[in-house]
Amino acid sequence: MRRRSALFGAIVLMLSACSAPSQGPSGAPAATRDTAVLGLGSEPDSLNPVLGYSVDGGSLMYDGLVRRTPDLKLQPALAESLPEVKGTEVTFRLRQGVTFHDGRPLTGADVAYTYAQVLDPANNSPIRGDYAAIEKVESPDARTVVFRLKHPYAPILQRTTLGIIPYKSDISGNPVGTGPYTFVSWAKGDKITLRANDRYWGERPAVKNLVLAYTTDDNARATRMAAGEFTATELPPKAVARFRNQQGVTVHEVTSADYRGVMFPLERPVTGDLAIRKALGLAVDRGAMVSAILAGAGEPAYGPIAPGTDWHNPAVTGSAAPDRARATATLEEAGWKTGADGIRVKDGTAARFTLMYPAGDSLRKELALAVASDAKRIGIDVRLAGLDWDAIDQRLSRDALIMGWGSPYDPDYTNYELFHSAYAGQGYFNPGHYRNPEVDRLLERGRGTADAAARKQVYDQVQQRISDDAVWLYLVYLKHTYVVRGNWSGLTPGVEAHEHATGGLLGTVVNWKPAP
Repeated sequence: MRRRSALFGAIVLMLSACSAPSQGPSGAPAATRDTAVLGLGSEPDSLNPVLGYSVDGGSLMYDGLVRRTPDLKLQPALAESLPEVKGTEVTFRLRQGVTFHDGRPLTGADVAYTYAQVLDPANNSPIRGDYAAIEKVESPDARTVVFRLKHPYAPILQRTTLGIIPYKSDISGNPVGTGPYTFVSWAKGDKITLRANDRYWGERPAVKNLVLAYTTDDNARATRMAAGEFTATELPPKAVARFRNQQGVTVHEVTSADYRGVMFPLERPVTGDLAIRKALGLAVDRGAMVSAILAGAGEPAYGPIAPGTDWHNPAVTGSAAPDRARATATLEEAGWKTGADGIRVKDGTAARFTLMYPAGDSLRKELALAVASDAKRIGIDVRLAGLDWDAIDQRLSRDALIMGWGSPYDPDYTNYELFHSAYAGQGYFNPGHYRNPEVDRLLERGRGTADAAARKQVYDQVQQRISDDAVWLYLVYLKHTYVVRGNWSGLTPGVEAHEHATGGLLGTVVNWKPAP
């Protein structure tokens, strides 16, 4: 997925000049034992959950009806308990005594309003499709919320991590939620400042002042971390090497379902040829990518559902080492013959295409270089283009792209939008225009089937068809690597999704406490 970001600054005035702060007993900057500056790589377009902000429970300003534990279990949040899911009606009972940041009490009308705003076509919510199974959400009384579904929808509880906003609030205005942090300010392209919610219904954070500091360039983020500007940051695996033996900082490696791969535009002459895509899948050296580019912090990828998660199909696999002989044979059999310049040609068309990557993302750049090098060995000319996201937007239908997606939650997540033909060409959902009626039917069956074993069989078939059609060239699954300054308790890693900028290990800041 795309990662929007801009250069971010430090936290509040008292810290903005502290590029090399003194150390307190815990190893954290002495002036910041109740303050944290998190260096992140992607700035959101909006801070409203209705418009897609942190809908999977990573937001610090909002609560959903349910939330996830680090081991991916669901537990009640604004709801008193997890309801039974059966048929097309699901009823929640709300927790008592919860208020929004502006003092208004939480009621069922707020929950119904939030979901209505997501479903309202006039709001053009980018997550509207995720909630398409919902007919409507009603609140018969202040503490009761009833979800009425168009059809049985297995992941409905997973979808109720969506942050709740107040009834009739302006979705384009300042954020107001019930979460552990309240909004202070957002200087777009500079910083977001948050403050602990003193009236929070749950445990109140020890970190009272928080800034989400977004710096798009990986090297710049590493430099700012080294200079002492950040309490913690996420960096590519190779970039954390300089911090591994540094006093006062800790490197954390966290398992994820986050993959990187090549998205192919399937309606173009070269990348639309199945033999080209299959040959590239055989030719790339995934093992070298893991060892050299990820510095060992990851594993080879062959499909869209991560190994180690409940929904992974182990039959969808491959070799970490390249098989150039098979790759070459695949191309030869399909009529791609070597030309005078060493580049293969078929029916007058050279085996040549452009592979884009976001210019500030050093990891994706290195992966793109590796793909191009491996492709050249079998006679495919891959030309690289490091671009900003606005330029990438304009070229998605005609040029390949190093993309990232992946979720450890429900298999309906992401995969429905990435592979269902109804989403073909809708931005970063199915940008390659993949259309397969059988996959459409399987995806629809999977989200409507309640039995877990039956769903597993459906998603096993989805993964196999995606592999057979070589829709993407899957490269690697990442371990997310973080650098944290100081000695903190409460950092609880879990299996992370691709979208983890407001969640992930840094999203656990609500539980951080300076060690004595």
